Parts: sequence; C-alpha cells; structure tokens
Amino acid sequence: MLAAQVALDRAGFSTGEIDGRSGQNVQRALSAFQQSHQLSPTGQMDDATWKQLTSAGGDVPPLVEYTLTAADLAGPFTPDIPPKLPDQAALDELNYRTPLEAIAERFHSSPALLQQLNPQATFQQAGERIMAPNVANASPTSPAQDITVFVTKSTSALTIEDAGGRILLHAPVTSGSVHDPLPIGTWKVNGVQRNPKFHYNPELFWDATAGDRKATLQPGPNNPVGIVWIDLSKPHYGIHGTPEPSKIGHVESHGCVRLTNWDADRVAQWVKPGTRVVFRE
Repeated sequence: MLAAQVALDRAGFSTGEIDGRSGQNVQRALSAFQQSHQLSPTGQMDDATWKQLTSAGGDVPPLVEYTLTAADLAGPFTPDIPPKLPDQAALDELNYRTPLEAIAERFHSSPALLQQLNPQATFQQAGERIMAPNVANASPTSPAQDITVFVTKSTSALTIEDAGGRILLHAPVTSGSVHDPLPIGTWKVNGVQRNPKFHYNPELFWDATAGDRKATLQPGPNNPVGIVWIDLSKPHYGIHGTPEPSKIGHVESHGCVRLTNWDADRVAQWVKPGTRVVFRE
C-alpha cells in the first residue's frame, strides 16, 4: 500500500497524506488514474494498473534515504499554536511546530509513518539518516493550455482535466458542510497568492464564538489556508492548503476547497487568472 501511494503521488494522483494504509482516498486516486489511462476504474490495484502506474510515475523504489541537515532543524518553529483563530492572530508567524512536522510534509507523509519507518530516529540531529517516501522529485505533467478544474462533491476530489476530459491531476479535498455547502456552479480563478495572510471574519463562520472580532493571521504552513490561496470569482471562496493534512478527504470545511499544502501547490502550478473552475455534485 505504501508503494502504491508513492507511485500514485509521483504520477500526479495524490492520495493526500501518505500513511501506508488503504482507504477511500487511495481508492479514489486509483480510480481516477485508471480512468485517465483507459483502464477499468475499479479503484483496486491489479497487474495492468501497477504496470501503467510504475511507468507513469517512474519505476523507482518507494523509499529514499534522506540525511537531516542543519537547515531542517533551524526553523523557525512555532511549537505552541492555540486552537482558536482569534488567539492565533496574536502570533507573529504560523510555522511548523516541529522539525518532524516539517520533514513529514516535505515527503507528503504523516509524522506517524516517518516514526514507524525510523523507530530509532530523533528527528533532532543534523546528519541523522532516515527513510522517507520517494516523492521528493514528484511533479505534475507539464501544464496544458486548455484545462478545467473540477471539484466533485460526491467523491471529495479535485481533478484537472484537458479539453477532451482526460484527468491530468487528481487530489482529495475537503469541501463544504451542511452549514456551508459547496456552491455548485462554474467559476474562474482570479489569481494565486503564496504564503497568504488569513483574514478571519466571524460573520462567515457559523461556529464562531460569540464576541469574536475580525482578525488577521500571519502566513505560514499552519495558517488556516496553508501556503497557497487560489482566489475564485465566487466571493469569499478559494482553493487552498491546510495545517491539518491528515483530515483532507475525511472531514467537512467552511465551504472552501481545502487540500494538503503540497497538493495546493501543485494545483497552483497549473492554474492562472481566467482558468475555469467547476463545482459539481
């Protein structure tokens, strides 16, 4: 399963946070990959899918050795991040909490998986060698000119498709809730902002605490919208990253389309002002 997640990630069909376990995110990524390569979209691994997958993502070992550097441990880090957004606004930065969290995100994996793969590692010493998912060089296919971004509510997935409907990129998303449903319709990209600040407006949050005031949260990977904000023509809506990659595809959001930080970065490489974005059931 770990090898399958890595191969899918390298091919541009993300399963979200790589954790070595099966689940809906893996099945949906497999199905999208199979559909893109004219295979029966069963969502299950078979010989034909594996052969095509290793060809598309590169037939490489699923794990790679990595040596921690002084820069990995230098930070800056923000170890204590309060849970409430107004309280987070008091912080100067919203960095990774620990070196382990930062390294795990670099390799698109859960911290728990890295610890499982490296039970003797401290993730605190420069020169320490670890094994990690082999995704460091993973990159999407060169962006096509005529693409459409689709966000599908029923599958909790974002896909980028060419004019012929072929899926070029897939990623799991969290999109909307009973209180903030995904606004079905066709929109467009206004622009892309990297390392954005987050402007908290309690009037837009159904679960805001009474008495909350508007606040501005500083940039960083633990910012509520992560490292990328893709602004849409629908007011107050965007496609963005997250400080909680383990929840992508599994929980609800406040209406926007949330991806892991690395998947949001990938999508940002494809889109430009005017790119069509379709929200569908």
